[in-house]
Amino acid sequence: MSTSYLLEKALVGDRVEDDVVVTVEDGRFVDVLPRHTGDGDARPIRLAGLSLPGLANCHSHAFHRALRGHTQGSHTRGGLGSFWTWREQMYAVAERLTPETYYELARATYREMLAAGITAVGEFHYLHHQPDGTAYADPNEMGHALIAAARDAGIRIALLDTCYLASGIGKEPEGVQVRYSDGDADRWAERVDALKGDDSTVIGAAIHSVRAVPKDQIPTVSHQARGKPLHVHLSEQVAENEQCLAAHGCTPTELLEGAGALGEMTSAVHATHLTDHDLALLGGSQARACFCPTTERDLGDGVGPARALADHGARLTLGSDSHAVIDPFEEMRAVELDERLATQKRGHWTAIDLLHAATHEGHASLGFPDAGRIAVGQRADLVTLDLTSPRTAGTGAGPETAVFAAVAEDVRSVMVDGVLHETAATRHEIGHELQAAIEGAR
Repeated sequence: MSTSYLLEKALVGDRVEDDVVVTVEDGRFVDVLPRHTGDGDARPIRLAGLSLPGLANCHSHAFHRALRGHTQGSHTRGGLGSFWTWREQMYAVAERLTPETYYELARATYREMLAAGITAVGEFHYLHHQPDGTAYADPNEMGHALIAAARDAGIRIALLDTCYLASGIGKEPEGVQVRYSDGDADRWAERVDALKGDDSTVIGAAIHSVRAVPKDQIPTVSHQARGKPLHVHLSEQVAENEQCLAAHGCTPTELLEGAGALGEMTSAVHATHLTDHDLALLGGSQARACFCPTTERDLGDGVGPARALADHGARLTLGSDSHAVIDPFEEMRAVELDERLATQKRGHWTAIDLLHAATHEGHASLGFPDAGRIAVGQRADLVTLDLTSPRTAGTGAGPETAVFAAVAEDVRSVMVDGVLHETAATRHEIGHELQAAIEGAR
């Protein structure tokens, strides 16, 4: 059975068109037509506002949502702290989670994402085992909790099962990190082999970082991930670069390249502190760079070289990472606005560039290359923005409205694989669900 929708305004390709009729069947667009070519059959359902392709959140740690409001202004060690002091507070939450509380927290977080226009999430998952490091009866119980949470929230998921074997270069896991480790990359790969994907679930892989996966173990992860998404935290902190140089005589990017971990399906998350050679390696391999500006500024990481990466051939994607903010429109504009602050110049990225990063480029990086465009044969994902809100009224309804004016609260409805969700009416409900889930996790 097919259903037709009249999109008042829609981003089709690189242009916003008026009165576009799309027909959805079996979760895909089977027609995308100007209104005047319709044959006069059943009246389509009207979606008022600006409709965009579905947005992809390419880097998520669902359990970090419990930290919002608890860490941003907390004084530690005589000041506001650093990435490393924030990490200690994050570990405290990770230590307490059970499969049941993880499911509840992830489902509520994914519902918040859906209401913000996100139709697929890349979950960078390393919370694998029980608090003492022993496996659950189902070794993938925590991963299955995340898959179920995404399904029940109504979004797709790429479960980026993460290899995490060390607390630092040459150091054994300690404290809560024993929950993360499988012992070695071979045992990690054996566990991941048991995970199964489906039409709405991709099983990908991740190298937590060059700090957490020994150099000689990285090729095993790369081999396991062949043909699938492979994500990695890269050069998020200056200290990471210094430690890698001291231990291996090369940058983290150079180490990954030597271990065969760079390629078209690789996403370098953060990629903040890079050398010119790093830029050339990432661009030459056609890797993607996943920027998470709201987290990077929250943690004081720095402003990464997004434009330089793109100029070298890397492709930009976006994520909300720690969920200090879940607002893909803020992530988009922050790439441009942060670079303006760093360079004292404007005009690094167009609105269309940033929408491409947030839509089809992001979905492709998660293993959903058939999503992120309003086009025949693509997954039927739509995000419809209110054009009469105090933020969007009078903005002209072009691509710049979405990137430089709109916020998550302007999303009126979201369609995922042909299923339409009215988001405005559910935000209050989602808030209550988040409150209960966070109290249970903390």
